[in-house]
Amino acid sequence: MGEVHQMVLNYGAAAAREHATSKLERQCLDTAAAVLQDDKFDLNILHSGFAMTALPHRRVEDLVWERNGGQKGELKLHIESGYGMSMEPVGIPYGAVARLILIYLSSEAVANNSRVIELGRNMKQFLDRMGISVGGKSVAMVRDQARRISMCRLTFFNKRERDTLISNGSFVRNAVICDPSSEEQNRLWNDQVELDETFFKSLTDHPLPLREAAIRQLSGRSMALDLYVFLSYRLHVLEKPTPVSWSSLHTQFGGGYRERWVFVQTIRDPLALALAAYPEAKVEINEGGLILHPSPSPVPKIHPWSAKALKSRRE
Repeated sequence: MGEVHQMVLNYGAAAAREHATSKLERQCLDTAAAVLQDDKFDLNILHSGFAMTALPHRRVEDLVWERNGGQKGELKLHIESGYGMSMEPVGIPYGAVARLILIYLSSEAVANNSRVIELGRNMKQFLDRMGISVGGKSVAMVRDQARRISMCRLTFFNKRERDTLISNGSFVRNAVICDPSSEEQNRLWNDQVELDETFFKSLTDHPLPLREAAIRQLSGRSMALDLYVFLSYRLHVLEKPTPVSWSSLHTQFGGGYRERWVFVQTIRDPLALALAAYPEAKVEINEGGLILHPSPSPVPKIHPWSAKALKSRRE
């Protein structure tokens, strides 16, 4: 357990905050307190492939997005932009909101064992819980990312010892795309989408349970979300201390940062927040990167989603 967690346990959340010496430390203390005080253990789900590679953090003009990931670079994520009615590219999904939408879709699909996902009240309530108050400009932001996710083409290449497994399809097979000029502001919340069959099967075969209290605290920071997902996937299955270089992390999660040294400087604050959201994590930071130590899972292993995730990791 890290220093911020001990401060919260020793002094209480309010008193610990008074000892903070920087904005980042206050944010870490708030994050640690929220997770430590959470006794509901509500869970979310994400495809485990996003623990090894990630969407862009910021808007990109490219119409194809590729990132490599995995312990030995065995995974590649390939996303192609979709096109609108006038054949204009809609763009690659990016940022924290795109990640939250994927978490919502994945959680609903696994919880209900159904490819058909309602975008109505449940999605609005989820985004509200995540601190995304859907109204005004945020409606356009959510709609834009939902449209990008609905229309892009997704491929996971997973290189195995003797072959390469290719999951080729989309996130979403059928979707109702809201007209941005429509006067029906609540239309977004009355629609539904159908997940692509290949993505749904891959998701249910390889679900990654995530603690909702942690996701909520990191919801506005795409890199912190990526790092939390990565740590949630890796730490609890380790058998010995494992180094992960800055170069490897840059390859997996540093899309948009051409210079590795810039990425290394940028990653430190999101990493601190991700660790604050994962009290059980045992991670050392050194000049070369991180040393990951075997750590308890951030979610209860008795939960059926956790059991299935562990089973899929062993297969």
